[in-house]
Amino acid sequence: MLFNNKSVAKAIGFLYLDIEGEDMAPRADRTGAHRVAFDKNRKVLLKTQNTCGICGKQIDKRHKAPDPMSPVVDHIIPINKGGHPSAIENLQLAHWTCNRQKSDKLFKNKQEEPKVLGNRNLPQSRDWASYVS
Repeated sequence: MLFNNKSVAKAIGFLYLDIEGEDMAPRADRTGAHRVAFDKNRKVLLKTQNTCGICGKQIDKRHKAPDPMSPVVDHIIPINKGGHPSAIENLQLAHWTCNRQKSDKLFKNKQEEPKVLGNRNLPQSRDWASYVS
C-alpha cells in the first residue's frame, strides 16, 4: 500500500484494502461527475456563507487547511447515511474542528427540555408565575 496510514489513504480518495481484504471504493464526492459538482458548490458556499452550520459562529476564511478553525464543506446528511454527495442542499460551511466532531453523525437541533422545579427551587411566595418562565 502506498500509504501506511489507512485514514490518510481514505482521506485523499485512494482505493485500499480493509481488514477483511475487501476493496473500499473512494467516496462519491471525490470521483466522477460528483467531483465536478461538489467543487462548483464548494466555491459557491465559500463565497456566500460565513457562519459555521454546526456551531453557528463566524468563520474566518483567512485560516487555511492545517488550522482547526479553517473553513470546510460539511455534508448535512453524511454520504454513508444516504446523503447526496454533491447537492448544494446537502452541503454547508463549517469549521474543520466542528466537522471532525460531527463526523458521520446526523446533527439535530437540541430541543428545549421543559424545566422541572426541584424541591430546592420551590417558590417562597404566592407569586409563583414568575418562577415558571
